[in-house]
Amino acid sequence: MKDGAYGYDSYLSPFTWRYGSEEMRGLFSETERRATWRRVWLGLAEAEAAMGLISKGELEGIRKSSGRESVDIGRAHEIEKKIRHDLMAELRVFADQAQEGGGKLHLGATSMDVEDNADAVIFGKALDIVSGRLTGCLEAAAVLVRRHKGTICMGWTHLQPAEPTTLGYRFANYAQDLAMDIKLVGLVRREFVKGKGVKGAVGTSASYKKLLGTAARVKGLEESVMSGLGIGAFEVATQTYPRKLDLLVLSALASVAASCAKFGLDLRVLQSPAFGELSEPIEEAQVGSSAMPFKRNPVTAERMCSLARIASVMPLVAFMNASNSILERTLDDSAARRVAVPEAFLAVDECLAIYDRLLRGIRVYPAMIRRNLERFGAFSGTEAVMMEMVAKGEDRQRAHELIRVKSFEAWEAVMKGEPNPLEGLLSREKGVSSRVPRKRLRALMDPSTHTGLAEEACEEFLEGVVSPILAKGRKAGRSRVEY
Repeated sequence: MKDGAYGYDSYLSPFTWRYGSEEMRGLFSETERRATWRRVWLGLAEAEAAMGLISKGELEGIRKSSGRESVDIGRAHEIEKKIRHDLMAELRVFADQAQEGGGKLHLGATSMDVEDNADAVIFGKALDIVSGRLTGCLEAAAVLVRRHKGTICMGWTHLQPAEPTTLGYRFANYAQDLAMDIKLVGLVRREFVKGKGVKGAVGTSASYKKLLGTAARVKGLEESVMSGLGIGAFEVATQTYPRKLDLLVLSALASVAASCAKFGLDLRVLQSPAFGELSEPIEEAQVGSSAMPFKRNPVTAERMCSLARIASVMPLVAFMNASNSILERTLDDSAARRVAVPEAFLAVDECLAIYDRLLRGIRVYPAMIRRNLERFGAFSGTEAVMMEMVAKGEDRQRAHELIRVKSFEAWEAVMKGEPNPLEGLLSREKGVSSRVPRKRLRALMDPSTHTGLAEEACEEFLEGVVSPILAKGRKAGRSRVEY
């Protein structure tokens, strides 16, 4: 098999072709990685040229061969087979291409001065993609919050009917998770995504001090390189940037994955015929089962939940890399990072693409929502009935027991497929009817009177939380992202 000519007769990661956007795959491609290395090398050469270490002719030779089009992975791999060092192999290819100036490449640097700064550049771009995806999902969720803020439905706790809520209020909870993720990803991007800087073999900048002589010139060199890359540098480092950065980035991605998985699981539950209130978009020709032609399985939401599990465990890899980096560094983080970091980003990228499609194509079944309210909504009024009885002079404990007994009778009837008889059972109970007339009883047991501040909370959430985030996203060019 020739270099780069990977086919279906050998193992391919599903992220190579099945999951994740072309944009995210491109960021973590080998070509992008090496092109970004070259960008770091060029930045270092430009800064060193400004300080008299590299001539104008040498710099021009470096610059001419620094572009993406000069990356020759096949040649680099041939060299790597002999020397067993991927960055040095790429450096030798670059130096050969540059000819004049090639001998000055990497002057004073260690491998991680290049690799870690390049990784930070790529992390920033990848987190910007995630932010755009999140903003698109929040935008779609906000539409559902507003559309269904007054759509009354049963609330469920412990997977048992509880009190009514509104469908919009439920969507607001999912949207709130997304809003928190947007802020978290933004915080990590803004505060923690930094490069190592140019600090040499153990982070002390000793090699650069020997080249440049003074601390001021060394710091000026680093500032020039990092300014050109568009990122900051950690104030101190070892041979690498703090591997805690990877932990923070992957933890933020795991948080996004949790939001996706929560919505996906709830949708799967509500799509089951026992609930039947919502459905993911199902295409006309979609096959649900090879054996059962009638199946309408929630395969899209299931796929999102499955990929979210992958993202959820990647912080553990980053934790071990961060905590097991002995003294100034070990290399046992390297192979794990090559897998964990790109696949966490790609898994979340695919999750958010799915989440967006689910939100924009979700189907709501009002008849099923009404059916569940008719079956279980009356139970939600029992506390109000009890309070009314107590206000009219009944003993609270006696009222509670009386209503509990009648509620259990009604539950048995519902489980037999009969209409909920609770209102009739209570109205015929003297202890209730003597305190609460039938008309008043019906009003107290009306589910529409038990949604509290759900509708108002939807409006306040949209106005106070969602609108500012979406406005900021639009300003940054992160409103609806196409996949």
